[in-house]
Parts: sequence; C-alpha cells; structure tokens
Amino acid sequence: MLWVLFLLVAWGVAGASCLRLCLAAASVDRARDPGHVELTLYEAAFLTGGPHRVADLALVTMHLRRRLLLAHTGWATVVDPEGRDEVERTVIRAIGPGGQSLIPPIRSATAAADAVRSLADRLVGAGLALPGGERTDLASAIRAVRGAALLVIAMAGAALLLPDQESGIGVPLTAELVWFALPLVLTLGCLAIARMEIHPYSSWASPTGQRLLDSFAAPPGSADREVLAAVAVRGVRAVDDPALRAALSGGGHPAGATYRDR
Repeated sequence: MLWVLFLLVAWGVAGASCLRLCLAAASVDRARDPGHVELTLYEAAFLTGGPHRVADLALVTMHLRRRLLLAHTGWATVVDPEGRDEVERTVIRAIGPGGQSLIPPIRSATAAADAVRSLADRLVGAGLALPGGERTDLASAIRAVRGAALLVIAMAGAALLLPDQESGIGVPLTAELVWFALPLVLTLGCLAIARMEIHPYSSWASPTGQRLLDSFAAPPGSADREVLAAVAVRGVRAVDDPALRAALSGGGHPAGATYRDR
C-alpha cells in the first residue's frame, strides 16, 4: 500500500500547481476594452520585447535617419544631437558629451531611463502590458507545473521500485501506472495549454495587448517604416544590414561588453 502514498503526493502536487497556474492565468486575462487604440512603434516594441527592445528601436531609427552612426565595431557616434522625441534624447544623453560610446551601455541606460518607464506605466495603466508582479507570478506558476510533472514521474518510479508490486487490495502493476499517468497527463496538458495561450504574451503584453499586436501595422509616414516595424516586433534579427546587425548584436564588442537581443 506504500505506492498509494506516493500516488497521493503526486496528485496533491499536480493539482495544487495546476490550480495555481489557472489562477495566475485568470488574473492576467482580465477582460478590458481599451477602446480604439493604434500602437506606436515604441509601444509595439515594448509589448514584444520590453525596455531593451525600445532602446534597440530608437538606435535603429536614429541610424537609418542619419542622426546616429552605428559602426559594426560596436560604437555609436552622434551625427545630429537633436533628438526627435524623449527616447531619442535619452539615447543622446546616454552617449555623453563626447558624442561617442559603446552601444551596450547606451542600450542599458536607455532601457532604464524615465522615458521608457513612463511608456511602460502608460501601457500598464491602459491594460496593454502586464505589471512586473503578474509576469513573475505567471512564470513561477509555469515552473511549478513543470516541477510537478517531474515529481509525478519520480513518484511513479519510486512505486515501481517497491519490492512488492502487488498491493494489498489486489491492484496490479499496470493499474498503478495508469493512476500515476492521470496526474502526469494533467500537468502536461496544463503546460501545453499555457504554451499555446499564455506563452506569446507572458513576458510583457497582456491578452488585450497581444490582440493589438496581432493586428499591428507599421504607421505611415516614412520610407523605412516597414523596417522599423519589423525591428519593433522581431528585434535585432529583423535587420537585413549585416554591419548594423553586428553592431546591435555585440559582434564587435570587447569581451564582457556583449549582450543578447531580447
């Protein structure tokens, strides 16, 4: 009968973790109608990649419009010191009075600046972005379900290693495996649903924000709008120019100064 204790542990952990994930997903998926909203490039960048994506978009925009020169060696040089918006002005301030700096510290300083935090606050207030706490809770709940699935497998393995494989109530080995398979299917099913329904927007965008991203189109007004929209949604990997992509990807930076696209 010892295997029944293992089964109860497996069921308890699996049920509790799946319930936690459902509650976290429900708190995120609050129905909210923001009205007629058209996302700007910066807003789309934040909802898909967070503050660092906004910084990347600003750098690419300024480079394509000849206000900044991004070299493949990983250095940024100011060409036009007059930023067209607060994020661009933040980039220029991050470069410093010398007019030249490595790209990683510019990117980090811009991502942490007040202009980007204000953008995040506006999106959270409009129900388009997830507050930091909700992102953390959801990610933690998904990890808990993964851990529960591994625990169910461990409990099943421990039950199989018991010296007496025939229980006192006449339950054969195959029936024991079926009972352990049920909580495993529960946890794996929850993970599959979370992957399909939650994963696309679990990092930054709320469900409402994700629906706006699905219909996002590049704002009219400039010849490079399609490129900038691709960078906003897909990040640095959307850049076709190898030299520009190398500059933003950190290929030419000294050791310890590289960073990943987010």
